[in-house]
Amino acid sequence: MIPTAVWGTGNVGRAAIRAVAAHPDLHLTSVLVHSPDKVGRDAGELACLDHALGVPATDDADAVLAARPRAVVYAASGDIRPDEAQADVIRAIRAGAVVVTPALYAFYDQRSAPPELREPVLDAIAEGGGSLFVSGVDPGWGNDVLPLLVSGLGSTVDAIRCQEIFDYSTYEQEDSVRHLIGMGHPMDYQPPMLLPSVPTMVWGGQLRLMARALGVELDEIRETLDRRALDADVTTRTMGDFAAGTQGAVRFEVQGIVGGEPRLVIEHVTRIHKDCAPDWPVPPGGGDGAHRVVVEGRPRIEVTVEASDEGENRSAGGNATAVGRLVGAIDWLAAAEPGLYDALDVPLRPAAGRLGRNRP
Repeated sequence: MIPTAVWGTGNVGRAAIRAVAAHPDLHLTSVLVHSPDKVGRDAGELACLDHALGVPATDDADAVLAARPRAVVYAASGDIRPDEAQADVIRAIRAGAVVVTPALYAFYDQRSAPPELREPVLDAIAEGGGSLFVSGVDPGWGNDVLPLLVSGLGSTVDAIRCQEIFDYSTYEQEDSVRHLIGMGHPMDYQPPMLLPSVPTMVWGGQLRLMARALGVELDEIRETLDRRALDADVTTRTMGDFAAGTQGAVRFEVQGIVGGEPRLVIEHVTRIHKDCAPDWPVPPGGGDGAHRVVVEGRPRIEVTVEASDEGENRSAGGNATAVGRLVGAIDWLAAAEPGLYDALDVPLRPAAGRLGRNRP
């Protein structure tokens, strides 16, 4: 059994606790929290399970790392604290842990990460013997392993489009939804996540990784952006009220240009209510969210994935699958040499030993 710590208990951390507890080769040894009111609470309660796991949450990162966990699922957000998130991850690597996380955008394609970010990680690996694998929470498999797998099913490929289509009304991360993405703000508000070049900073690595796998060079990366206002006031279960006239939907693309044409595209279509921007792409059957890969070529191939988890928190399914990719990689990483890995290095792991098992 691989002793594993989960660092953070938000949308990603809850799913990580459940995934670690369900994995036959992993043993949940500790859970790190930031909020004082979570300290001492059982991991099973924090993960929305109906039974205890016997692991009380702690806010003592030094003690957790001093116990030398073999693996750490770093589930704390890096959206508004990228430097702190990387510093935490480096501490865990230096303590000898295999670290899996969605928080460090620059490492989606670790080979193209800026030297000032990459070199401290490599130094920590050399010093402590840990490893790092980063895969996105949007989820990463939808922008790397799935499109690459599907691309190999056709005889010709003209373009690959990866879509996230998402209703934010049940998402439990208000700061990100309102302030980073701008939902509920006046239309003249500039959301930090939508500033020019920021989408490329976040998703450009996945385009470069796909291009590398496909053996093509990107001429450049371009961005497109469209925003829509709400026609009427709406009230959400998790985040309260959003006023008419404020931002209610966002659609953007990050395009990998090859031969002057957008051949690799990551597109996000997000709403705070399903009635906003009804002419934009919607999930099949009018659901709350989906991830779609479209390979234009011969034949044309379209794959749509829908996932659900946590009852009314319908958005949790995407988080859970993103976490599944990360947690499922831990046993492979623990057996591999210490190093810095990306999605082309780490195989997609089957659910070995989990078919038919009772839930944790």
